[in-house]
Amino acid sequence: MIKIANAPCSWGALEFDLEGEAPGYVQVLDEMATTGYSGTELGDWGFMPTEPEALAQALHARGLTLLGAFVPVFMKDPATHAAGCETAVRIARLMATVEGNLPGHSPFIVLADENGRVPERTQNAGRITPEMGLTDAEWQIFAEGATRVAEAVRRETGLRTAFHHHCAGYVETPAEIEHLLDLTDPTLLGLVFDTGHYRFGGGDALEGLRWYGKRVWHFHFKDHQPQVARRAAIEGWDYFKAVRQGVFCELGQGDVPFPTLIAELERLGYQGWGVVEQDVLPGMGAPKESARRNREYLRSIGL
Repeated sequence: MIKIANAPCSWGALEFDLEGEAPGYVQVLDEMATTGYSGTELGDWGFMPTEPEALAQALHARGLTLLGAFVPVFMKDPATHAAGCETAVRIARLMATVEGNLPGHSPFIVLADENGRVPERTQNAGRITPEMGLTDAEWQIFAEGATRVAEAVRRETGLRTAFHHHCAGYVETPAEIEHLLDLTDPTLLGLVFDTGHYRFGGGDALEGLRWYGKRVWHFHFKDHQPQVARRAAIEGWDYFKAVRQGVFCELGQGDVPFPTLIAELERLGYQGWGVVEQDVLPGMGAPKESARRNREYLRSIGL
């Protein structure tokens, strides 16, 4: 059975500065536990306590497990790699202290590009062409950066690193995801498979999951609203407007085939977490109620 978690971004605690004021971590964790989730990602550094005992108490008193932390690095630029390693190792040490580093049961570093930084990629999210991608030399630098971070995290903490493909970053399309995985060690760097970002990035989620298979170490439940995506393409919306307009709708309201994806995860023997990441949207109501609806949807399909 896939374990179900949520993340602070579902309450508006985002790595991007979107509209709305996020509640504090106490409210987020209380509501996460109340609505039926068993784990959480860390959120931005400083959102939750950064002292291990305080963080462990905040989580474990509510029956929550810390399962990962998002670490963005602008890996196209080699000058960012050292700082990226330092950040990832600092966060990994905190997580390893709180949850341990037993094989198969330890948290992940969720590594990603610094999404939203490059105007061309941000403006054209959901409709990226090969000409907007990295050159061969830039791919080598990018892959070297991801490898360097993953190596540092494993060496210093024993934790693993999985890469999160993401719209508005340099690894968005199925071809880009495949290229990064081809350039990196499958025993060192896994994949965070995000169903909504994969679909908005031009892929079929079931085909992608079958293709990447055991390389998927971490799974994000995110839906995709096709009518909004089509309108975004026609009107030339950038990534942030597409998100605000609801391209990543609540679970069960879009075109991601979650029941078949769950069956494929079971066929693969996946034993990790499934994380709900729900962007806070106008008209959605309180994040707590959205989290409850998403959890109820997952229960309705057997999770």
